[in-house]
Amino acid sequence: MSFSLNARIEIWPVAGAFTISRGAKTEVAVVLVELERDGIVGRGEATPIYYHGETAEGCVADLEAFKFEISFDAIQFGMPRGAARNALDAALWDWTAKATGVSAEARAGALVPSAINSAITVSVASPEAMQAEAARLAAKGHGLIKLKLAGEGDLDRVSAVRAGAPNARLIVDANEAWTGMDVAAMAASFLPHGVELIEQPVAAGQDHLLDGVRSPIPLGADESCQDRADLPRCIGRYDVINIKLDKAGGLTEGLALAADAKAAGMKLMVGCMLSTSLGIAPALLLADQAEWVDLDGPVLLAKDRDGGVRMEGGVLHPPRVGFWG
Repeated sequence: MSFSLNARIEIWPVAGAFTISRGAKTEVAVVLVELERDGIVGRGEATPIYYHGETAEGCVADLEAFKFEISFDAIQFGMPRGAARNALDAALWDWTAKATGVSAEARAGALVPSAINSAITVSVASPEAMQAEAARLAAKGHGLIKLKLAGEGDLDRVSAVRAGAPNARLIVDANEAWTGMDVAAMAASFLPHGVELIEQPVAAGQDHLLDGVRSPIPLGADESCQDRADLPRCIGRYDVINIKLDKAGGLTEGLALAADAKAAGMKLMVGCMLSTSLGIAPALLLADQAEWVDLDGPVLLAKDRDGGVRMEGGVLHPPRVGFWG
């Protein structure tokens, strides 16, 4: 008996606006996939990678055009990496767990902690605005803050955030904005402020600009590493890989990428796009392997799905049993 596949678009408003060097978002369009067979429904969600040209409409079209009998192998080799494959892969993980009684956690050989220290994001803005937001988050107990950068004026932004949150751990995301800049010098200027990770300093595809760079702060590959095919050109240039399942094309690829990156001596970060808790549920299975967890996507929405994650004082509490997988 074949699966019945239903794919549709949902729009979720953002709380305020989410702003990075490429622009601001006030809502996010996600793709929801439901797989049904034998009266059992598996659900998966993904967020299109806009900087790859993906759209929710395009992802739905790709899912509706999927011509193979649905299986993990068919999904992995019958679709390109990206959000559409992630949604379908997640739905099959969920369906398989419900059909077999073996949780996705057990199947992946993972341990999802009951409480996860996750970063919370401060959008790029004026130093004064970022300092005020960092102070607000610190007052709520957030101990790991990720700030978005934009190139010019970044040291002022980091200094302001540190003033607003003097005791928080800081990581920064340049979102490719340091292309053409002296990465090592920029990183060195952040040392007095205790920054412990710099994500994606240069544009993806221009990673050779990091050849010979000796950064005093670890550099992380985000846009530069989508899946295992990208890993070889990141080795020796980056210290950390940020795994996002929408980029990788699902948990199946994400687990394999994590294993290969660790074998290459790299550290892991697990991140997400803006999404509901259903979107980050599979990524929680990678949290126990990661030195940095950045799964605040649902927290940045005006409203999440019922029964989703809770974030209290910087601690992320996964969804209740049965929400997914």
